[in-house]
Amino acid sequence: MPSNKSVSDAPIFQFTNCRILRSHQLQREDLWVREGKILNPEKLFFDEKGSADIQLNCKDSIIAPGFIDVQINGGFGVDFSLATDDVQSGISLVSQKILSHGVTSFCPTLVTSPPSVYHKVLPQINVRNGGPHGAGILGAHLEGPFISKEKKGAHPEHYLSTFDSGAFQDLLATYRHLDCVRIVTLAPEMKRSSEVIQELTRRGICVSLGHSVANLSQAEEAVRHGATFITHLFNAMLPFHHRDPGIVGLLTSDQIPARRRVFYGMISDGIHTNPAALRIAHRAHPKGLVLVTDAIAGMGLAPGRHTLGQQVVEVDGLNTYISGTKTLSGSVATMDSCVRHFLEATGCTVETALEAASLHPAQLLGIEHRKGMLNYDNDADFLLLDNSLHVRATYIAGEQVWSQDTFSI
Repeated sequence: MPSNKSVSDAPIFQFTNCRILRSHQLQREDLWVREGKILNPEKLFFDEKGSADIQLNCKDSIIAPGFIDVQINGGFGVDFSLATDDVQSGISLVSQKILSHGVTSFCPTLVTSPPSVYHKVLPQINVRNGGPHGAGILGAHLEGPFISKEKKGAHPEHYLSTFDSGAFQDLLATYRHLDCVRIVTLAPEMKRSSEVIQELTRRGICVSLGHSVANLSQAEEAVRHGATFITHLFNAMLPFHHRDPGIVGLLTSDQIPARRRVFYGMISDGIHTNPAALRIAHRAHPKGLVLVTDAIAGMGLAPGRHTLGQQVVEVDGLNTYISGTKTLSGSVATMDSCVRHFLEATGCTVETALEAASLHPAQLLGIEHRKGMLNYDNDADFLLLDNSLHVRATYIAGEQVWSQDTFSI
C-alpha cells in the first residue's frame, strides 16, 4: 500500500513483535508513532490510506508507558535541595541518568530547607518536556517545611515552619516562587492548613499529606479540602492503630468525596516498607498506589557520605541514614528496581506493577491524557522491557533516548 502524506510529511514508525500495555493488559499488537504521538492505525489505514515508513522489530519486548517519579531528591551526586548557582545543570544530569532506569518524567523534590534555598533554587527549575537531553520535568515537589516536629524524619527541625494568621501568605513568603511547583507535602493537623490546602488546590498544585501525626478525621478533612496524595505511606506518620488508623486509614475511608481518589506513594526498595506492609496497602487500595524512589544524591554512586539538603547522609548498601543515627533518609533505589521489587513482594501482575510507576502517578497529577498510558494521541513516552522488567530502551516523544549496549532494534 503506497504511503499517503497528505495529512503530515512526518515519518510513521511501526514497532512490531511486542506486547503493549494498553487498557490494563499486555496486548500482542503493534505500536504506531508519528510526530511524537501514538497513532491510531485504523485512522491511518482507512482515512489517510497510509502505512509505515519505518518498521522496528522489538524482539518480543514489553512496551510500557515511561515511568513517572513524583518524589526524587537527587541522584548521581546531585542534591536538588542545595542552593548552587547552576541548579539547572544538576537537574539536567539527573534527568539524563534516570533515562536508563525508565523514568521519562519526574518531579525534582526539595526537603525542608531555609527560605533562602527555595528563593534561589525554585526560579531555576524549569518545567519542560523530555527528550535526548533527559527526562521531562513536571514541576517541583516541596516536601516541607510545614510538617510535624514529631515526624520530621530526616528533615532538620530548626527549619520547620508553622502557619500563622495569614497561612497562605506564610507559605508564599517561604517558597516565593510557585510557578514551577507541582506537589506540596504538609502535615494536615497544623493550624490553618485547610486554608493552604484549598488555595494550593485552586492553583492546580497537588497537596500531599505526610510527616504528620494527623488522626483519621484530620486526614479526611484535608481530603475534603482538596488533598489527593499521601507521601511515602507508613513512613513518617503515626503507625496504624485499630481505633484510629491515622492517615493510613484514608486507604479504606468511607468519607472520601465522590469521584475522588486518594493516591499514596510507596518506596518499594525492600528497606522502607516491609513486604507484608506493601502487600496490605496494595490489597486495600490497589488503584491508588504510586511507586516513588525518594532517591537522594547517593543514588548511582558508591556507598559513603552524601547530602540531603542541610543534612549529611551515610549510605550503607541500600540503607541511607542521617549521619550518626539510624534515621532513614531517602533511598538509593532506582525506579525500575522498585517496580521489580513491588512485583516480587506483592505477587501482583506485571501490568499492575508497571501501572504503579506510570498510570497512577499520571492520574495523580491529572496528566493521563498525555502521559502514563499508551492511548492514541498520547505522548509517545514509552519503554521496551524484557520479561523480568529490566529496561532495554527508553523513548520520549517517539525518539530513542537510551538503550542497552547489547540491545538494538
